Amino acid sequence: YNHRIRKIVISTGVVTTLAGSSGGFADGTGTAARFNGPAGLATDGTNLYVADVSNNRIRKIVIATGVVTTLAGSSNGYLDGNGTSAKFSYPYGVSTDGTNVYVVDHGNHRIRKIVISTGAVTTLAGSGSQGSTNATGTSAKFYYPLGVANVGNYLYVTDRSNHRIRKIVISTGVVSTL
Repeated sequence: YNHRIRKIVISTGVVTTLAGSSGGFADGTGTAARFNGPAGLATDGTNLYVADVSNNRIRKIVIATGVVTTLAGSSNGYLDGNGTSAKFSYPYGVSTDGTNVYVVDHGNHRIRKIVISTGAVTTLAGSGSQGSTNATGTSAKFYYPLGVANVGNYLYVTDRSNHRIRKIVISTGVVSTL
């Protein structure tokens, strides 16, 4: 609830603010940027990708400079598209393989994919209706998923309200309950 992205030096425990200052929305550098309920965080080693939950956006932070930009999303809703033309509903979990960012679109009961180089957002899995159906792509159903991790060719999703761990084959979108 501090609307900040903090950095902790592991060896010393020193804590600093990398980005953010107060609730709201603003791209910018360091504390000039604003977030509204950031939750999920992933890194490719150079950048951080943040689920800015209440702004319904996925933000990118250049670690070396603290520059914050919007990778995708603009307002609450559901729409595949490029960059800020895409819409999310309370995105929570994010994971990256360095080429794509995978997003748990919590309010839409979907798992989305963003191509980092273009900002293109597509739906990898989930119909938008709550449920627990194992199927392929948009025929599968989730019920308020929260977290996501990618390991090799798979995504693992915490399907919160179904009390399940789900597995998605990235190349095909096949969803199963682990």
